[in-house]
Amino acid sequence: RRLHALNFTLGHDDGISTRDLSEADIVLVGVSRSGKTPTCLYLAMHYSLKAANYPLTDDDFDSGRLPAALAKVRQKLYGLTIVPEQLSRIRHERRPHGVYSTIAQCRAEVAQAEALFKAENIQYLDTTTVSIEEIASTIVRDKGLR
Repeated sequence: RRLHALNFTLGHDDGISTRDLSEADIVLVGVSRSGKTPTCLYLAMHYSLKAANYPLTDDDFDSGRLPAALAKVRQKLYGLTIVPEQLSRIRHERRPHGVYSTIAQCRAEVAQAEALFKAENIQYLDTTTVSIEEIASTIVRDKGLR
């Protein structure tokens, strides 16, 4: 079961595949670098949960609603957010040049993601000062997963 969950999780990392999201136990959504991938891997390895994740991008924010693939699995969604200043520091380590890591871009993306979570009534968690283990256990508790 754990290996099946891990294979599913790896195949559904970062929005790689959305065709069979209905098989997921949980689908994490949030901006790039908010902790989705490591949390999904932890959920798969320690809870044997099929965890997918989908990065919210400017294209998703332009529509003002959930992407179609996510709307179909609304009940499985859980949002991750992060303080924009921390997000900017993390992104700067990965890609120091360009708009991606600027504080303005990070503030805009986080604000839009949180607005989408609220508008769509999606539970979410601020991951800024929380360990991956704590994020995972909070998600399992909040979603009533085993």
